[in-house]
Amino acid sequence: MDPLISTDDLMAALAEQAPPTLLDVRWSLLGPPGRDAYEAGHLPGAVFVDLDAELASEPGPAGRHPLPEPGDFEAVLRRAGVDADRPVVVYDADNGSAAARAWWLLRWAGHREVAVLDGGYAAWTAEGRPTTTEKPQPVEGGFRVQPGSMPVVDADGAAQLAREGTLLDARAPERYRGDVEPMDPRAGHVPGALNAPFAAHVDDAGKWRSPEELAAHFTALGVGAGGAVGAYCGSGVTACSVLLALEHAGVTDPQHPAALYAGSWSNWSADPDRPAATGEEAG
Repeated sequence: MDPLISTDDLMAALAEQAPPTLLDVRWSLLGPPGRDAYEAGHLPGAVFVDLDAELASEPGPAGRHPLPEPGDFEAVLRRAGVDADRPVVVYDADNGSAAARAWWLLRWAGHREVAVLDGGYAAWTAEGRPTTTEKPQPVEGGFRVQPGSMPVVDADGAAQLAREGTLLDARAPERYRGDVEPMDPRAGHVPGALNAPFAAHVDDAGKWRSPEELAAHFTALGVGAGGAVGAYCGSGVTACSVLLALEHAGVTDPQHPAALYAGSWSNWSADPDRPAATGEEAG
């Protein structure tokens, strides 16, 4: 299935006898907490999932948002009512970068029918669609997490991808260049990585660009179909937006997905023995 779902298609799906499971994963790196936004209003039936606490393990040497432990993640999904034979739709505030993390994790865990709401909560409310403050009480789901359905690389794998394939850095250009580094121990990027800012995937309204536009975008970056591709960001969240964009564009597909460097720059930069490139060139 396409990794994106429109507001029209979601509205129709929610009216069906067996609607998709809805997950609200609104999150911002600098706050405020996404739960506050959820409690102020959310899509009917949506369950809030906390990105920091439930879509990641505790921060540490592996990075600021390490992958969750499979058992912990399974408990989160079951609490939210997730089943293997029922589609899941995830949404965030607008640009899909946080929702892409949930999309990727569910795919990594073995779920086959997951989509991100195009435009997120902002698009839904802008169109006057229904919202609520009522918290649902879903029946516990039976989904079993089987990790490994999406490829993951560590720092060594990322370094190899940067030299032998294509490694995309999803951070803003100023962080890629090393002009600033507000979060991590050192500035710069993985030598050989190309800058592919996640903000380029959506338009000014937060809607995802067309497959044709995204395919041209990645071609201009030098990403070729069939080659090994991976992505990273600051902590493994917005890099998932790159992975979704690659699939939506048809550059990769569910049978041949791109890899996630889950530790990302927060893991790489914490190791003083790892080199850091700066400037606009890949290095």
